[in-house]
Amino acid sequence: MPLRVSVATESWPIAGTFTISRGAKTEARVVVASLTDGTRTGRGECVPYPRYGESVESVLAAIERAAPAVAAGCGRAGLADVLPAGAARNALDCALIDLDAKQQGVPAHALLGLPAPKPLVTAYTISLAAPDVMARAAAASAQRPLLKVKLGGPEDRDRIAAVRRAAPAATLIVDANEGWTVADLADNLAACAEADVRLVEQPLPAGDDAALARVPHPVPVCADESVHDRATLAALRDRYDAVNIKLDKTGGLDEALAVAAEARRLGFDIMVGCMVSTSLAIAPAVLLAQGARFVDLDGPLLLVGDRPHGLTYDGSILHPATSVLWG
Repeated sequence: MPLRVSVATESWPIAGTFTISRGAKTEARVVVASLTDGTRTGRGECVPYPRYGESVESVLAAIERAAPAVAAGCGRAGLADVLPAGAARNALDCALIDLDAKQQGVPAHALLGLPAPKPLVTAYTISLAAPDVMARAAAASAQRPLLKVKLGGPEDRDRIAAVRRAAPAATLIVDANEGWTVADLADNLAACAEADVRLVEQPLPAGDDAALARVPHPVPVCADESVHDRATLAALRDRYDAVNIKLDKTGGLDEALAVAAEARRLGFDIMVGCMVSTSLAIAPAVLLAQGARFVDLDGPLLLVGDRPHGLTYDGSILHPATSVLWG
């Protein structure tokens, strides 16, 4: 029986405002693909990202264009021939994994030949704001072991110092979201080193990151916007120390696992990240994040509420999904 493919959009309010160097938002708009064989249903969630030329409308259209091939049985192995890496392929890849696992009566990790997932420590994000506002947010979360601090403005030295004072025991990672320049790179990296930051994500725009090969890294530097699928890795070896792998960039869990394996072969540390999303998008990433150096899967924690049967967070401890949610 051919698969039936359906797709829907959802809006999930964010608790407060999520702000990075490129702007702010108060809701997460996600796209959910559902595949059914008449008895079982698999689901996958993605987050269209304007930075990569995506919109909710374009992702919906891409999934609808791919639906006949998916319904006819192209399977996960054939998705790359139907869709490029990105959010649309992610939703369909994760929905196919969910459906395959249900059809075979095994958990997703077993389907993929992976060990059973264990709980993980995830970062918790402090949004970009004035230094005193970020300090108050950090103080409210100072008991969390890992904080991700959004930077990307002229007061970044003051911001990171204020956060460190407010959360003296927390491990800090920084995400500039392409918000620094070559001119301020060395000074900002030095400020991060002074604050004992352990990782700096994407300090320079992806098209301007060649300078990272010439500037010392007193703190390890991680590619985010500069890395997507396996084809983008090799050019980054002299620029970055780590790569942030996200399913919405790679086009799903299958390619993300391949990216992680190739990144490790090339000597990169691994970070696994996410967009602001519900637990349905995060559940597959939990499998990818096993063994990662840094885990940033706090998307549901940033929402007012999560979907039914969502992931369990015990503070910053993230527990794997049950098959009722995914996989």
